[in-house]
Amino acid sequence: MRFSVFAPAMAFLFAPLGAANATTHIHINLSTQTMHVQSSSGSYSWPVSTARAGYSTPRGSFAPTGLQAMHYSRKYHMSPMPHSIFFRGGYAIHGSYETGMLGRPASHGCVRLSPGHAAMLYQMVQSEGGRISIGGAPPRGHYYASARRGAASDSAPRRRQAYGNPLPSLFDFGD
Repeated sequence: MRFSVFAPAMAFLFAPLGAANATTHIHINLSTQTMHVQSSSGSYSWPVSTARAGYSTPRGSFAPTGLQAMHYSRKYHMSPMPHSIFFRGGYAIHGSYETGMLGRPASHGCVRLSPGHAAMLYQMVQSEGGRISIGGAPPRGHYYASARRGAASDSAPRRRQAYGNPLPSLFDFGD
């Protein structure tokens, strides 16, 4: 008799533990420019592009703050950001049509994936929730923008001023 009283209570207490295991875990390594994903559907490793010289991708642990199937960056000329998973203000993991740049720094701070991988990740996070961790150090010596070495830090503030915004926005960082 006691078992029947306590069994539902115990099931209720441990039910959240099963849900926690279903969370999609996303780890981004800035050093290798790769993303490792662990979800109920499997494990994946994909090349990514993070912040190029003069910009930064935040490090730490984050929870997704919003999902948009298609977002257009108001800050960067309405650039398309398919399957955006936003975290920490306006930073996002999103698809990019510049797939030739994947595997090396190229963005303004967001984490870029191929459109197909971004769609898969979006679906996983939408159905399971997600946890994002970003670590490592960006590779040194990679300057894929038009800035010269040594001039990269000088050119970034001028670019922002040219668009009428002397400081980066916290909520529409974009790319």
